[in-house]
Amino acid sequence: MPTSIRLDQAIEERLDRLAQQTGRTKAYYLREIIQNGIADLEDYYLAAATAERIRKGLESTVSLDDVERELDLGD
Repeated sequence: MPTSIRLDQAIEERLDRLAQQTGRTKAYYLREIIQNGIADLEDYYLAAATAERIRKGLESTVSLDDVERELDLGD
């Protein structure tokens, strides 16, 4: 799926330099950045959304002690 983005000039220059020095395309590096970074972004934003639901009382939590007792994992 074709997508376009605007990059800060300094980032664009770094990307150009990397592509020239390695013989790969800028598109290759952009795909690599997205593929390697999407999991971190998903973790962060989904965790933030869950934390907000917890703060609002829309989602419950279970303590580690309760989980250990339930699973008979205590000392």
